[in-house]
Amino acid sequence: MIRFASLGSGSRGNATLIDIGEQLILVDCGFSLKQAEARFARLHVGPGDVRAILITHEHADHVSGVAALSHKYGIPIFASYGTFRALDNQLFGNRIYGGIAFPIGDVLVHPIVVPHDAREPVQFVFEYKQVRIGVISDLGQVTPHVISQYRDCAGLMMESNHDAELLMKGNYPAKLKKRIAGNLGHLSNDQAVFFLDMVKNIDMKVVVGHVSETNNRTDLLEASFEKFRSDVDWLDFATQETGIDWVSIEK
Repeated sequence: MIRFASLGSGSRGNATLIDIGEQLILVDCGFSLKQAEARFARLHVGPGDVRAILITHEHADHVSGVAALSHKYGIPIFASYGTFRALDNQLFGNRIYGGIAFPIGDVLVHPIVVPHDAREPVQFVFEYKQVRIGVISDLGQVTPHVISQYRDCAGLMMESNHDAELLMKGNYPAKLKKRIAGNLGHLSNDQAVFFLDMVKNIDMKVVVGHVSETNNRTDLLEASFEKFRSDVDWLDFATQETGIDWVSIEK
């Protein structure tokens, strides 16, 4: 069985589960221990089944629950040197390097270097017997390198954070707007559509997440991504409150 799910995805917390090659892997955990355990239960798996926690970067909506979850269930942590340093030794674990793949059991994990305003951020592609599942959020621009790394995925969890017009007309301070819209911030709907256009394939199952509750709307997302429903096998949206249930990859 190969599948992936979201415990929740948005500006207030993110966590993605990858079940591949008999390894249950968690990418990030921006939820309290109590919240995370409840969200695991919703997906009918236990935190004690997790083989590893992989951290994309040090921002609180991705790491605030990692220490408690790792400590209670004895789960090893994997992150870049920059991420560990940025967290000021609050977390300890295995150092990984962007561009250098490493194994977890029979699964090959590819850390992908991405542009984001963090110390040494990475995102991930998981590969098992030629099946690839990609997780990508928190990047400010779509680069040729990012596009090349996420082609040929059977499953994809991707960011579409904000509508550019809503962001600019909204109440955020000018400095924060500039950060979100900048080349080290987050993808707008238009940028996300461009990214998916570059990496899509007819067999791909796509989950769109990390959606801003303030600077995006369901109708705008639906309008932006509607054209892909005939270009990919399946597409849906993850939410902050409930994430998304298991998406199975049939190979």
